[in-house]
Amino acid sequence: MQVVAVHGGAGFHSPSSAPEVKRALRLACAGAIPVRGDGTSALQSVSAAIVILEEEECLNAGYGSNLTLSGTVECDASIMDGRTGDFGAVGAVPGHTNVQNPILLAHQVLRYSRKPDPLTRIPPLLLVSIGASEFAQMQRLQRRPAAAMISPRARQEWMRWKSQLDSAQAPSLGGALDPASLDTSQSVPAQLDGLRSRQDTVGAVAWDAAGDLAAGVSSGGLLLKLPGRVGEAAIYGAGCWATRRVACSVSGAGEYITRMSLARTTCEAVEAAGDEEDIHDILRRVLETEFLKLCSERGETSPQAGIILLVKEQDAAGQPKPRLWCAFTTESMAVGFTTSQSQKASATILRRPPRAPGNNSQPSAYITALPLSP
Repeated sequence: MQVVAVHGGAGFHSPSSAPEVKRALRLACAGAIPVRGDGTSALQSVSAAIVILEEEECLNAGYGSNLTLSGTVECDASIMDGRTGDFGAVGAVPGHTNVQNPILLAHQVLRYSRKPDPLTRIPPLLLVSIGASEFAQMQRLQRRPAAAMISPRARQEWMRWKSQLDSAQAPSLGGALDPASLDTSQSVPAQLDGLRSRQDTVGAVAWDAAGDLAAGVSSGGLLLKLPGRVGEAAIYGAGCWATRRVACSVSGAGEYITRMSLARTTCEAVEAAGDEEDIHDILRRVLETEFLKLCSERGETSPQAGIILLVKEQDAAGQPKPRLWCAFTTESMAVGFTTSQSQKASATILRRPPRAPGNNSQPSAYITALPLSP
C-alpha cells in the first residue's frame, strides 16, 4: 500500500477559504500517486504532492508565497529520504530569479549529494539566495519571472499589512520604517495580531509500496519577513524529518520551530519510546511541555506549531502498517490524505475546540489520529 498525507499549514483558516484549501489538498494527494499501485517511491510522492501545493494561490508556498518586507518572494523548501537519510534544502531563493517550484530545487540538492565528486568535495545540504538560483540554472529547472511569482492575493495582503505596520511604528520612528527594529519574539500591537495567522506553509509525508518513508516542506515564510530570512522549511531537522520508521512535516512559527528542531525532536521521541509510550502522549509532551515551554521562556504568548506524522507500526500479524497523526497548537490546521487503495482523497480543516470562558491559560495542543482505511 502507498500512503500520502499533506498539510496546508497550521494557523487560521476562515470558513470562506476552507473549500479552496481542501480542493488544493485533494489535488495534491491525487497527483502524488498518479497511478494506483504504480510503484512511485515515497520521495517522489512527497515531491509531486508539494509541487501541486506550490501552484495554489491560497497557500503560502511557491506561487502563493507571502511577500517580504520589500514586497518580493523568497522561498524555502526541504525534503528528506527516510530510507537513506539523504536531505536537500534551499532557502531565501531570491525573487529576481524565482524557481517555479522550490521543492524540486531542494530535491535536486538531495540528488546532487548522491553523486560522487571528482575531488571528493562534501556536497551541500542547503543552498541559499544567489547560490540556490545558480544551482537551479545548472539543473535547468523551470523558472518564472519575479512578477509572475507574486499572486494577486499575496500582493493585496502585503499592501494591507505593510500599511498597518508603517502606521503602528510611525510614532516611535518618526515616520520611517527601520527593519532592524522589528522583533517578532515580543508582543505585537493588537491590530497586527492577525498577521501571525498567515503562515500556511505546506508539506507532505509519504509511505511507498516498499514500506519506505519520506517527508518534505515548502514555504514562502512569514508575511513581511526581513529579506534574506531563512525559516524552518529549509533547516535540517526543523521543518521535516524522515527515518525508516517515522516521517514528519511541520508548520508554524519558524524561529521557535528551528530552535527546537521540532521535526527531528518529534521523530526521535517516537523512536526512543518504541512501544512504551502512546504516540498521542509523545505528541502532547513534545508540543505542550517542550515547545510551549521554550516559547514561554522567550516571551512568546501565542506559540504556533503544527505537525503531521506518519508512523510505521505493526498489525496483529506482525506486518508493518501506517498510522497518521496530526497535532497543532494553532486555531486550525489543513490536512489531506489518500492511499493507493482509496477511491478518493480526503481533506479537512481540523479546528481546535474554543477555550472555556475565562480560561486565559496557554493554549493546549489538539492531537488526533486520522483514519487511513479505504
